[in-house]
Amino acid sequence: MVLALAGSIGLHWELFQSVAWLRMVLNYSQDATLSEALAKTFDGKHPCSLCKEIAKGKQSEKASDMPPGWNKFEFSYTATKFLFNAPTQCWKVPMTEVRGNLLADAPPVPPPKSSLA
Repeated sequence: MVLALAGSIGLHWELFQSVAWLRMVLNYSQDATLSEALAKTFDGKHPCSLCKEIAKGKQSEKASDMPPGWNKFEFSYTATKFLFNAPTQCWKVPMTEVRGNLLADAPPVPPPKSSLA
């Protein structure tokens, strides 16, 4: 599910781009220092073939097949009225006596010993 979400928001291109940069740094560092290789990798003047393919892929995704109006959400508002009608019939619910039963017996004297003691 995470991979599907990452692919739907375009994170796969960032993964490909990271791999391309790593390959470029490794290739350029064979002939120069690491700082020169990093500068050459990220200056934008020396793209590798993978970087060019990634750029093409990003552009082709931006030019989607959907019609131009489909990329915007439009919500229409329709005013509605809520009318509350009182019920025509009512039922009378009988009230019951809410009282607990009284104990007829007095508690034992002396009180029983607790099993916890």
